[in-house]
Amino acid sequence: MASKAFAVLEQEAGLGEALAGRDLCSIADLTPAEVAAILDLAHDVKSDPGKYRHALDAKQMVMFFEKSSLRTRLTFETAINTLGGNAIFVDQTQSPLGERESLADIARNLERWVSVIVLRTYAHETITEMAQYASVPVINALSDLEHPCQALADFMTIQERFGTLKGLRFTYVGDGNNVCHSLMLTAAQVGAHCTIGTPKNYAPKADIVAQARAIGNITGSDITVINDPVVAVNGADAVYTDVCTSMGFEHEATKRAPIFKPYQVNEALLAHAAPHAVFMHCLPAHRNAEVTDAVLDGPQSVVFDQAENRMHAQKALLLLLLGGAKLGK
Repeated sequence: MASKAFAVLEQEAGLGEALAGRDLCSIADLTPAEVAAILDLAHDVKSDPGKYRHALDAKQMVMFFEKSSLRTRLTFETAINTLGGNAIFVDQTQSPLGERESLADIARNLERWVSVIVLRTYAHETITEMAQYASVPVINALSDLEHPCQALADFMTIQERFGTLKGLRFTYVGDGNNVCHSLMLTAAQVGAHCTIGTPKNYAPKADIVAQARAIGNITGSDITVINDPVVAVNGADAVYTDVCTSMGFEHEATKRAPIFKPYQVNEALLAHAAPHAVFMHCLPAHRNAEVTDAVLDGPQSVVFDQAENRMHAQKALLLLLLGGAKLGK
């Protein structure tokens, strides 16, 4: 897929150069062509990692995490380490960014030491403010509003399975949370038809839905938000769910459990999808809550492919934002 990726870069008036030095706070920061280029490069990096072994030599990446992590931390660290760079991890779980020192001052220090800043935060504004002040790329590794790196890896996984994304029927059932927002925006960017099935009062934010529909008007993607999980899943090529209670909302767990019970992805619900459908989850999963063991561990599940592809998609993102993609040609 390398030739396709770089053909896109060349045809889109210096797209590769345009991505270099950019931030990724939201999937909406990208154009459909840029999303396609990231995915194409991710496939090439995965198929021939040795070609990019020294593409980011001496590049330094700092990661500030206010939330605990397994996949996000290890895939980012592994990604830059195997591209020749270095990762520095700063645990902010006990002290939110901006509490001890202003974000502007932190940014002005960091830009003198490192090549890229990766943030996993509660407030999305922490990421956008850091991006405002830092002269080096800032990457959203999760905020309460979005999880763009997860969505890129997820659609890379779907593309691996089906070969194409245009016109694919993608369904998300569950809480209209940060993961849902980024999935919906990415589906719109790649021209997939996206249906969101959520309980009343737990739908994705209206402005994100409007953003996704505006993108979809250009790419041919239909964005639908409904409350019936069976109707949402009907005929889907991919069925995705996430935890019913995200980090920071643990106090609502007891209240949410009965509300989300009809949205559990079990064998009966998945049977309404297309026979070839895949099941997806960003992990960690609450087994037998939002998804049953039979589905999570079943033959249609691609959850560990998604987890692996976090590393490859993030390699591609780092290469493009730091200008290292051409070294792998």
